[in-house]
Amino acid sequence: MEAWMEQLPELAMAYGINIVFALVIFIVGRWISKLVRKLVEAVMTRRNVEKTAVSFVGALVSVMIMAVTLVVVLAQLGVQTASLIAVLGAAGLAVGLALQGSLSNFAAGVLLVVFRPCKAGDYVEAAGVAGVVEEISIFSTTLVTPDNKKIIAPNAAVMSSVIVNYSAKDTRRVDLVIGVSYDADLRQTREVLTKTVNACQYVLDDPAPTIEVSELADSSVNFVVRPWVKGADYWDAYFQLMANIKVALDEAGIGIPYPQLDLHVQQLPARSPADHQ
Repeated sequence: MEAWMEQLPELAMAYGINIVFALVIFIVGRWISKLVRKLVEAVMTRRNVEKTAVSFVGALVSVMIMAVTLVVVLAQLGVQTASLIAVLGAAGLAVGLALQGSLSNFAAGVLLVVFRPCKAGDYVEAAGVAGVVEEISIFSTTLVTPDNKKIIAPNAAVMSSVIVNYSAKDTRRVDLVIGVSYDADLRQTREVLTKTVNACQYVLDDPAPTIEVSELADSSVNFVVRPWVKGADYWDAYFQLMANIKVALDEAGIGIPYPQLDLHVQQLPARSPADHQ
């Protein structure tokens, strides 16, 4: 007991120094993680990176630095980090196998943030659903549909599907197919359609609209009407053009046919009683 008491000051001195150094390393590591996170977020913000991506990458960098810091702290305290890392690696493998779906969603979330096929505020079609991107989190992407439904899609499903981003470009083309009667004057019809399209407040002058005959269908001559509008005005332009074209064609006396079927009844000659024998 007396021998142990004699060694106590030396042990306290040795371990105390290690503990002090470990605390200093932890504090410095935490300070560095916060500093690096702020620098990364500041750089990404100056480059107009989406806020979701900024916070996601900043948090990821901070966690990685703190993980390295904890390993160094444990080594300073005399813990065998090699065996600890091996144990953590084995545990990580087991957890990874148990959480394959979550890890795939996490990896897909990283890819969505890095490659940015879409961002918050974009109207997209992905994973079999369509809506405005509200948030891209670590494991899922939140969409809001036009009828205000909230859809949470796994990142893996979003990244593995075809992503159609309707907001990626400033302009969109409105594709309409207008069928008129075979009796209609094609030149007059084209003039009416051109005048109606040009009168629409949402239609852009450049690129110029395309109005041409596209098909001689079964019961109609089909025109393609393809004006360009701003992305935000797409549906307003679509509904206005459909209504105005119908009114303009009616005023010009140009018929819009509807599918119909002509039934021809053929009467067979009467059969004599001898034909039944």
